[in-house]
Amino acid sequence: MKQYFLRAFALGFERRVLWSEIQKATARKFTRLTKREKNNVCMKPSFAHVLASVVPQWLQSVQMVRNELVCVIMPKYVVPFLTFLKLHSNAQFKMLIDVTAVDYPSRTHRFEVVYQLLSVQYNARIRVKTLVDELTPVESVTPVFAAANWFERETWDMFGICFLNHPDLRRILTDYGFEGHPLRKDFPVSGYVEFRYDDSKKRVISEPVELAQEFRYFDFASPWELIEKKY
Repeated sequence: MKQYFLRAFALGFERRVLWSEIQKATARKFTRLTKREKNNVCMKPSFAHVLASVVPQWLQSVQMVRNELVCVIMPKYVVPFLTFLKLHSNAQFKMLIDVTAVDYPSRTHRFEVVYQLLSVQYNARIRVKTLVDELTPVESVTPVFAAANWFERETWDMFGICFLNHPDLRRILTDYGFEGHPLRKDFPVSGYVEFRYDDSKKRVISEPVELAQEFRYFDFASPWELIEKKY
């Protein structure tokens, strides 16, 4: 009986040791798969040179900013360039993180449309920009990335940038009767209309904003630029 218990104890100990080794091996493999590779293909400056040599007619500028690749392209090449980044074997940017815009009213092309892409294969990010004005539309990338649907709707709602061939380009954050685009720099803080409850009509009504003073004109000049000119 004593030998039986000793044998059972030894067998259980061997199983625990074996299971511990399996867990350690699995953890090492998972660490190798999830560890950020700083020297992968997409993070090297040479990849920027490859892009500049393969598709030079699409690119306006390519640079590394804080270890991330930033490409500026022409508006008409947005769809083919993002398709290239998604399907190329050395890129594999198959995940669209965000589509947004930045407003620079003092520029001729006041809007920067920004696409943030992620490559899970190489654990790398890339930022793609294109410059447009108020009247220039941008081709929708919804056929390439389905996630762009609501991102482009939000950009249209907030900035008024039109995306051609979008399946459902309408407002997503503001109301359907909303006037203007709130994230433009020339949009007044108070808005153009205000909503209030009318006790006589027993419902919420909208009416033009009435202010005691005129809208404040915004000075687009940067204070740092003034300091540089002074000194």
